[in-house]
Amino acid sequence: MKKYILAFLISSLLISTGYSQINIDTAAIIKNNRQLYSIVVSQNDKIVYNQYFNGKSQQDLFNNQSLTKSVMSLLIGIAIDKGYIGSVDEKIVKYFPELAQDTDKRKQDITIRQIMNQASGLWHEDLINLGKYFTIADPSGYVLKAPLVSEPGKVFHYNNAGTHILSVILTKSTHMSTLEFANRYLFGPLAIRNVEWGKMRDGYYDGCGLLSVHLSTEDMNRIASLLLHKGRFNNKSVVSEKWINQVLHPTIFYNTDWGFNGSTYALCFYHYNYKDTPITYGLGWGGQFVFVIPAKNAIVNVNESINDATAIRASNLFLNHIFPLIYQQLK
Repeated sequence: MKKYILAFLISSLLISTGYSQINIDTAAIIKNNRQLYSIVVSQNDKIVYNQYFNGKSQQDLFNNQSLTKSVMSLLIGIAIDKGYIGSVDEKIVKYFPELAQDTDKRKQDITIRQIMNQASGLWHEDLINLGKYFTIADPSGYVLKAPLVSEPGKVFHYNNAGTHILSVILTKSTHMSTLEFANRYLFGPLAIRNVEWGKMRDGYYDGCGLLSVHLSTEDMNRIASLLLHKGRFNNKSVVSEKWINQVLHPTIFYNTDWGFNGSTYALCFYHYNYKDTPITYGLGWGGQFVFVIPAKNAIVNVNESINDATAIRASNLFLNHIFPLIYQQLK
């Protein structure tokens, strides 16, 4: 009986918000799932589902974990558009001239693209030494000085420590902090006002998602809309169409074990054909998701808990059981 009462109350809530234009068995979604915080779905530029769970609300800012990387991808694209960065194939030695003195000359050939593709060969943290990484006074400097773990450009290995370098490059190239640049050229044009963003111990805003950019789920949905509209928002260009095309249709990509089984990775985004429909998506630890589905003109955003003990289970639960419920409603 309690289950049916809960379903009725949730149905009433959906009607009252004016957002529920797709029908999802919300009671089934939250049953035995205390990790789920929010789901926002937009289609044809309208929010068609906007619900919050386990005490969360529209006003909450969520820890987006590695969705921070996807935000960084757009910021790097904007920096290239505006001439601060030459191209995604620019060598990082330009911003870290000390690499020219390193005994491993391969470091001089590492490119921004390779960092964004998780294929730089730079030292990477794992669950064992993650605590150590957080205690390093100069984490970006440490990563650059440490011995390479693979040939640059050859091996995909998910690398938070390496990806943080993107924030350092953005700051050095623009002479603005990553947050200042984002407020001026991304968040500001999208009318996103409420943002929290952690800094690493080197003084640079986190570029990878270990401390993360914190945004509302609706604001992350707004950011993702740029991928559906050739980088435009309210008929004004925020990111160039050229960069959006590179993100959606990368020429260099790598197979990855993360996300949907069989996904590829490039420029801080994942790619997958779901029921023969191309999807570009971002993924953060614990089930932080943004799915861009051009064929459906739709975006699905999700935030969940980042509890390490349940993170992988929560992520897989959404991919395998909740996303299909949403997808089948997108006509």
